[in-house]
Amino acid sequence: MARIPDEEIQRLKREVSLERLVEASGVELRRHGANLVGRCPWHEDKGPSLVVTPSKNLWHCLGACQQGGSVIDWVMKARGVSFRHAVEILRNDAPLAPTNGNRRRVLPSPVETDAEDREVLAQVVAYYHETLKQSPEALGYLESRGLRSSEAISHFQLGFANRTLGYRLPGPKARERLQRLGVIRESGHEHFNGSLVIPIFGEAGEVLGMYGRKVTPEYRLRKGTPLHLYLPGPHRGLFNTSALRASRTVILCEALIDALTFWCAGFRNVTASYGVEGFTADHLSTFERHGTGRVLIAYDRDEAGERAAASLSEKLMAMGIECFRIQFPKGMDANEYALKVTPAEKSLGVLVRNAVWLGKGKRTVVLDRDFTVEAEEPPSEPSETAGGTEPAAETADRAPAEAPSSLAALAAKKETLADTTADEVTLTFGDRRYRVRGLSKNLSYDCLRVNLLASREEGIHVDTLDLYSARHRAAFVKQAAAELGASEETVKKDLGRILLALEEQQEERIRQALEPKTNEVSLTPAEREAAMELLSDPRLLDRILADFESCGVVGEETNKLTAYLAAVSRKLEEPLAVIVQSGSAAGKSSLMEAALAFVPEEERVKYSAMTGQSLFYMGETDLKHKVLAIVEEQGAERATYALKLLQSEGELTIASTGKDPASGRLVTQEYRVCGPVMIFLTTTAIEVDEELLNRCVVLTVDEDREQTRAIHRLQRERQTLEGLLARKDREAVLKVHQDAQRLLRPVLVANPYARHLTFLDDRTRTRRDHVKYLTLIRAIALLHQYQRPVRTVEHRGEAVAYLEVTLEDIAVANRLAHQVLGRSLDELPPQTRRLLFALDRMVGEACARQQIDRKDVHFSRRAIREATGWSHTQVRVHLERLVELEYVLVHRGGRGQSFEYELLYDGRGEDGAPFLAGLIDVEALKKAPYDGDLAGSKGHLAGGWRGQNGPKTGGWRGEPSSLSARQGQPHSTLAARSHENASSDAVVESRPNVVAVR
Repeated sequence: MARIPDEEIQRLKREVSLERLVEASGVELRRHGANLVGRCPWHEDKGPSLVVTPSKNLWHCLGACQQGGSVIDWVMKARGVSFRHAVEILRNDAPLAPTNGNRRRVLPSPVETDAEDREVLAQVVAYYHETLKQSPEALGYLESRGLRSSEAISHFQLGFANRTLGYRLPGPKARERLQRLGVIRESGHEHFNGSLVIPIFGEAGEVLGMYGRKVTPEYRLRKGTPLHLYLPGPHRGLFNTSALRASRTVILCEALIDALTFWCAGFRNVTASYGVEGFTADHLSTFERHGTGRVLIAYDRDEAGERAAASLSEKLMAMGIECFRIQFPKGMDANEYALKVTPAEKSLGVLVRNAVWLGKGKRTVVLDRDFTVEAEEPPSEPSETAGGTEPAAETADRAPAEAPSSLAALAAKKETLADTTADEVTLTFGDRRYRVRGLSKNLSYDCLRVNLLASREEGIHVDTLDLYSARHRAAFVKQAAAELGASEETVKKDLGRILLALEEQQEERIRQALEPKTNEVSLTPAEREAAMELLSDPRLLDRILADFESCGVVGEETNKLTAYLAAVSRKLEEPLAVIVQSGSAAGKSSLMEAALAFVPEEERVKYSAMTGQSLFYMGETDLKHKVLAIVEEQGAERATYALKLLQSEGELTIASTGKDPASGRLVTQEYRVCGPVMIFLTTTAIEVDEELLNRCVVLTVDEDREQTRAIHRLQRERQTLEGLLARKDREAVLKVHQDAQRLLRPVLVANPYARHLTFLDDRTRTRRDHVKYLTLIRAIALLHQYQRPVRTVEHRGEAVAYLEVTLEDIAVANRLAHQVLGRSLDELPPQTRRLLFALDRMVGEACARQQIDRKDVHFSRRAIREATGWSHTQVRVHLERLVELEYVLVHRGGRGQSFEYELLYDGRGEDGAPFLAGLIDVEALKKAPYDGDLAGSKGHLAGGWRGQNGPKTGGWRGEPSSLSARQGQPHSTLAARSHENASSDAVVESRPNVVAVR
């Protein structure tokens, strides 16, 4: 079954107005705070119990039916249809009439019941064709097979069956009609469901048959599900009959996918049988009718394919049709070979040219410009070479044997002068001068394409050619000899000498390109002193923020400092990754550009977009300890998989097929790209790939009006004389920071307080957030490495240098973590927020009364109702929101199916400032035991900086937290899941009051 992409489902849930759907169903809604309320249409509703939340596009019935969900759930309930049918209705924006129990279909029918059979099949093909163009799943399958060609999709009317045709049929008559034609099975399912559909057209354009190929991987299908399907009945017609009208030579494949592979590679004279035993009488009659004289059999290179090719060739040759065998590597078919040996145009062309004649004697196949093939007899007198026997024509293509073997030998000749510049080589032979351009573009041993100008006195000839192509050389020799007034033999010898000279030049350029590049920058004593003065400043973080502002970035203190520290973390073994997310023109690119400007040029790599495999083929150390910046995340969509691997694993490896330069055989080559690398992205997208998002710190640009005013003030200030002069100082400021970062060493950073740090652990997602938090601490310590003593420890016989994290580093990291990893209470609805504050007061009173920690206070729903006076429904609805947003943690109760709750919220954020629950207070860390001698624990805090929303205090200090360490505390994910799914009647609350100490 074709799967609806998650992106499409989320788009419908987000973009289709639930309010419009509900009102179209006859429900009258009225405003109630931030929500809309109305009478539920599915039960006797005396009061409005249906609640619609426009901000989340969700609905819920608080009355008897207790149902709810998204726009899809509403359509399923209102129409009594399946999930997939509901999605189709929303995709087509079909109107929803008032609910009255009528479950009539609301989608337009793609077929006309009174049409003829051939017209109905054509309408089905047209519908499948439109479905394919809107299906990312089917288009992705075509791309995976190398067939995503808009020209091929349109020319062959390729389609996709996604089980939606049956939803649109107007009645049983249409269904019976399609069952008779084989499109619908007796069970009611579509015959080609989940398949790429390739129609077979007759010469008049009528649909004679269809072929289906499942796009779902075989391991995800039920056992025994066929991958290949045809319409019931005998095979009719021939695929791509226009190929036989255009050429007397045709390539015959075993499968339609293979034929499409040849067609997309430019070989338009191709058709296919229907499997190894699928060469039909229609094929023979069509060959005879169009006068086909030559068939190149491109069946799979397996036992069945070889046997079928031999049998078929005997039948065709008996009819007077010449047969050749296109030989793929053993076990391969055309599509597999084209995917592994790219580009397909060249790799398939080589096989076509080397097709084996299946008659007696020897024949060769030559490919012409129109991708048709002609056969010719080989030379009758082959010439002997050291490697065996080869055609004389190929021997003639080689350079003359007496040509010098090196550029030095050529230059030693009196009549030869070689002059080489950056991208130009000039050689002179007697009175003949040759100028070569474009050599620097040839960094492969397979090609030597250059622009070659030949001149003699007033004669001149210029052309662009591949010197490794005998046809190109022959054409150049003929025309140049005519223009220069020289013999063709003379020009041919000159060209051989040029070829040898350029090969040596090319080899040297390739060797230089493959050498690892060292971009070490030497600092003068003055530059080093300025950089060390910056790194040794006890108020280093303040200096960084001040320099950001002097370089033109105002506000955004948390974002600027986090971005700077993330860039520094490239020196660690596991760097941070950053995504800057905002609306268009909000300043995300300015923030990234400003942060990158502080990074030395040789330690940053920036791209506007990346292809899917571009990262795999970089040099092994090209990204090591560098910043990889991509201007817009959408430009790297195809490289998302590689980016995620590079961030998680720290390296990329890929096995690819290549040619062994010594033997010419295809071999597997391994490419490796080593990290660590710091990844820096920006995006305007609201929905970012979840896997990538989990690996990155997300910085949200301040889009408030006050920030806009500050930016306007700075923009006006930069137009004044003082502003113009300040621009001249910007380069000096950036130079100091770049030199300082050059001096930073990738030294180990140990955190002696690590065992005593705390972090939320109620969700698996926090595992990665925890790593971000720990890496942030280490990046701060690494930045201050010249203010800390470097310690050494003996390990396996060698001294290992390391730095130690201080309490000040943790205080700074806590402050940043609250801003970039935390959340704001503003995201809570007012009533839910009131419950949160009530729980905070209730737990606080219990702590004071019983002299216990907040982490030891568990409470039940009953306790909440007694403390707040709220109803059971109010407590359940708002408590579930707090659990979902991780302000409250669920525990399994003492008996039965009861549940207890723990308050994770610690009272912060009432002023709207973001906070991250679960971080230990730095003051508590001072009382904790520590590992070893903690260097620098009494050092100075970087003072004077304030957070974006916090008051200006004396310096960086961790905000107090009332949560203490909860090491070893068990959490039950199963209990939380059971809590979310269980009905309120099934929950037996065993503890009526606040639970005492465990």
